[in-house]
Amino acid sequence: MAPPTASAPAPLHSDDADEDDENVKQLRECSSLYLSLQECLVNSNRNWKACQKEVQALKACNEGRREAVAGQNDAR
Repeated sequence: MAPPTASAPAPLHSDDADEDDENVKQLRECSSLYLSLQECLVNSNRNWKACQKEVQALKACNEGRREAVAGQNDAR
């Protein structure tokens, strides 16, 4: 009888950065920045301090989106 084969463990937080996730899709143009942040967090063992570049980039993108939406609403 052959020994049981060990299956490879699933990557940590693999479902956090799923490109097909509806929450990620809602980010639209910021989704790639969100996924970069998730990747950084996984690679740094969830160390937010190590991922400040990604955090700030996502923050700036979201603020830009909010301003664009507000500008569109004001134009109506």
